[in-house]
Amino acid sequence: MDLTQLWMDLEYSALGDYIATSNWTFPIIESIHVIALVLVVGTIAVMDLRLLGWASRERPITLMSRETLKLTWGAFAVALVTGLLMFVSKASTYAVNPYFQWKLVLIALAGANMAWFHFSTWKTVTVWDRADTIPTRVKLAGGLSLIFWIGVVFLGRIIGFTLDFYLPY
Repeated sequence: MDLTQLWMDLEYSALGDYIATSNWTFPIIESIHVIALVLVVGTIAVMDLRLLGWASRERPITLMSRETLKLTWGAFAVALVTGLLMFVSKASTYAVNPYFQWKLVLIALAGANMAWFHFSTWKTVTVWDRADTIPTRVKLAGGLSLIFWIGVVFLGRIIGFTLDFYLPY
C-alpha cells in the first residue's frame, strides 16, 4: 500500500470523517493541542533559557529539570495524541503540506538534540549545575532546542493557513 492510499484511508475512516465534519470536535481538539503545546514549549523554554545562562542562573538546572520534566512529557503526550487526531481529519492534505513536513522535521531534530544532550552532556551536570560558567556544548543544546521549538510553533500556525494551497490531487 502506498502512503497516499494510507492517508486517504485515514481521512475517510469513521474517525477522520467525524473529526472533519463535526462542528465542535476539531476546534476542541485543536484547542487542547494548543494548550498542550504551550505547556511543552513553555517548560522547555524555561530550561533552555537556563541552559543558555539567560535566566534563573541562581537555580540549579537539576532542580529545574525535576520540577518540569513530568509536566513536559505529559503535555507532549497530549499534544501528540491531539496532533494525530487533527492529522486524521485531513491526512492526505496535511501529508503533502511542506510546512507540516518541516514541522515534523523540527520535532525530530528537537528530539535528537534532547537525546544528545541527555546521553552526553547531562552526564557531567554535577560539574556545571551551579557553575558561573556554562559549557559551550550546554549552551549549544539549549540554543538549538529553543530555535527548533520556536520553529515548530511558527510552522504549526502556518499550516492552518496553507492547507488549501497544497492539495494531494
